[in-house]
Amino acid sequence: MVTSRWWALSALVLSVLVIGLDATVLNVALPTLAVDLGATTGDLQWIVDAYLVVFAALLLPAGVFGDRLGRKKLLLAGLAAFGVASAIAMLADSVGWLIAGRALMGAGAALIMPLSTSILPTIFPPAERARAIAVWTGGMAVGLPLGPIVGGYLLDHFWWGSIFLINLPAVAIALVAVVFLVPESRDATARRTDVPGTLLSVAGLAALVYGVIEAPTRGWSSPMVLGTIAAGLLLLFLFVRVEARAKAPMMDLGLFRDRTFVWGAFGATVVSLGMMGVLFVAPLYLQAVQGFDAMGTGLRIVPMVAGLMAGGLIGERLIKRLSLRVIMGAGLSLLALGLMAGAVLPGDYPYTATWLVITGAGVGLTMVPAMDGLLALLPPERTGMGSGVLQALRQTGGAFGVAGLGSILSSVYAHALPATAPAAVRDSVATAVRVPEWAGAGRAAFGDAMDAVLWTCGGLMALAALLIVTFMRSATAEPAGESTHELAGTA
Repeated sequence: MVTSRWWALSALVLSVLVIGLDATVLNVALPTLAVDLGATTGDLQWIVDAYLVVFAALLLPAGVFGDRLGRKKLLLAGLAAFGVASAIAMLADSVGWLIAGRALMGAGAALIMPLSTSILPTIFPPAERARAIAVWTGGMAVGLPLGPIVGGYLLDHFWWGSIFLINLPAVAIALVAVVFLVPESRDATARRTDVPGTLLSVAGLAALVYGVIEAPTRGWSSPMVLGTIAAGLLLLFLFVRVEARAKAPMMDLGLFRDRTFVWGAFGATVVSLGMMGVLFVAPLYLQAVQGFDAMGTGLRIVPMVAGLMAGGLIGERLIKRLSLRVIMGAGLSLLALGLMAGAVLPGDYPYTATWLVITGAGVGLTMVPAMDGLLALLPPERTGMGSGVLQALRQTGGAFGVAGLGSILSSVYAHALPATAPAAVRDSVATAVRVPEWAGAGRAAFGDAMDAVLWTCGGLMALAALLIVTFMRSATAEPAGESTHELAGTA
């Protein structure tokens, strides 16, 4: 029945909602953790980074093993791991246990993200797939502003572990929903496990992402940063060489000979970079410059999510009439417009909400057609692998984006302050606004720094739009084949 697959989609949305919620809820708790656990700045960084590094490193093998072992089975394993990890983090009485819990949460998220995506084309026919992707993307996005809202409330009324406690009922509901509503699917062709490829991809992505994450703190010229990034790139180069010669490779390198896949993945990665750029600077601006608390900041990010959902639904309709090249070019151009508007519009919140809506619409208009077009290129038995590749590219691109934009933000902010500003004020606008004699200068300097980030992001989006319109194959996103699953074929 038609309703069966939409109920299945609701279960998948619940799965990614948990990830979206957790992606931002921790940010509001870092000051509390520093006090209650005696965490140093380095400890706080590892509490954040342990999740990100493991998440990025396991995305590709997670998709591949889902194809081979069963996508539903590994999705359930990911949800269970995420739930157990949340309980460990909630009960942690030391920094070490909290970091361990966060690393396990990253592993669970790495299973949930690509496998929930790869299930979509197995249960939805091509005519409905874009709408399903729009709903799935919206579910992920809704969790982002919910994190500060829910986290701020919980920290005001309960202990810090409550920010992880809220994951448990959400995971429990998602587990039950997936068990009863989502059908199993896998690659029927038996394949050997590509052990060398798996090890090289995990080690390479982990080293690359870790080096990039450390760059803003240690400096891009740091020997550790340069060495880690170089090691990651070398391992990934060896991974490609091994995959090119393997009889049963974990990644189909032939995908990268398809211009639609290459430029579609490029567009999706660039969009992730732009979205991460906004989510990096906007909350800081709303809190430090405009003076809203964590919960109020989360509420004021909602216009971006509303724009994203609207853009996704528009993209879902346009993909039936226009080529992927045209839609993605338009979406990236709209995203560039929103980012640049953020740099030139006045700082009052109504103007901020306006450019957030435009930015979100650009993300949705680009992301949904891109994912639909890329999934259409994949044979049904390899959707996990393709989704893992796409999500790994997006995560790595997002990490590079946050690191690069973070460096720009810090540099412009520090240079915009008077030379006599204390070191603590130069390090953080959050510190500056607490020092009465430096609050005004700190807010002005951060405004300049945010404008620089938005101009940089906007320029990158405009360049990406030009490249896609110029080089992407001009074809409508026609599917490689109809879904044969019973949920897709019944009405």
